[in-house]
Amino acid sequence: MAPKKAKRRQAAGDSGSSNVFSMFEQSQIQEYKEAFTIIDQNRDGIISKDDLRDVLASMGQMNTKPEELDAMIKEASGPINFTVFLTMFGEKLKVIVMFTMHVQIGSIQMLTPIICFSHSSLEELLTTQCDRFTKDEIKNMWSAFPPDVAGNVDYKNICYVITHGEEKEE
Repeated sequence: MAPKKAKRRQAAGDSGSSNVFSMFEQSQIQEYKEAFTIIDQNRDGIISKDDLRDVLASMGQMNTKPEELDAMIKEASGPINFTVFLTMFGEKLKVIVMFTMHVQIGSIQMLTPIICFSHSSLEELLTTQCDRFTKDEIKNMWSAFPPDVAGNVDYKNICYVITHGEEKEE
């Protein structure tokens, strides 16, 4: 029953963000599971300070201070089982994606005085770089922000909506 619900949610556009496993493809989950297993040196299903110390030592980092290990463990909301481990990666990835979007927007703003972005060039940029837009996302963007009759795009308004989530009032 649960897989059908997840598929329906995904088809309806709901990312199911409450379930950390829905944030990743199955192959990615498997890779994280392998990494978790390597770190969980004593195989108890929880990454402890001793596990971290052992895995760091196996990578040549022999003199890790206890306070550094404590800081790593404290990043988690509780004992680091696989679900918590995956959640921590998901949170870090969200930060990276948001940072990358801001870099892309900064690049667009920096280049705009040099070149004029047309409808097609902006679409090409958004579908081929970093966190790539899908065809549906592009379609929705153009319905919300149609180019003018000359084909020019109000990139400042698009950037504002991407970073703030809604159009600013004129």
